[in-house]
Amino acid sequence: MELPAVNLKVILMVHWLLTTWGCLVFPGSYAWSNFTILALGVWAVAQPDSIDAIGMFLGGLVVTIFLDIIYISIFYPTSVINDTGRFSAGMAILSLLLKPFSCCLVYHMHRERGGELPLRPGFFGPSQEHSAYQTIDSSDSPAAPFANLEDKGQAVPRGY
Repeated sequence: MELPAVNLKVILMVHWLLTTWGCLVFPGSYAWSNFTILALGVWAVAQPDSIDAIGMFLGGLVVTIFLDIIYISIFYPTSVINDTGRFSAGMAILSLLLKPFSCCLVYHMHRERGGELPLRPGFFGPSQEHSAYQTIDSSDSPAAPFANLEDKGQAVPRGY
């Protein structure tokens, strides 16, 4: 199945809009969790070559799926609800329903940037990004360059 090519900025704008509308009825922790993850998305847009940025955004989207389920189920207004409250709750639920699809799209972008599955070893360790910088001192060169010449059948120069 081929995923449609969607810009990361579009995903961010849609979730930002739905989150701001959802915050009318679900303030506090709902707003903090979603806007924090959207900030990670802005970081992923600002650094298009960073695997860490898009990986953190992807992981945050997955976590907010579960957090949104908890927030909506606990804080859904059961008493008298007006039209604004209904609209706000509907937008929060719509955002929750769109997040798995957004995760698929962001995962595809993560793979395009060279990322691996987020749950593989080393994901929480140092960055896996590679740079063009190469060190000139390597651990492959021995400390004494003529130390093993006798073992290889070569003559050792005088003075060593």
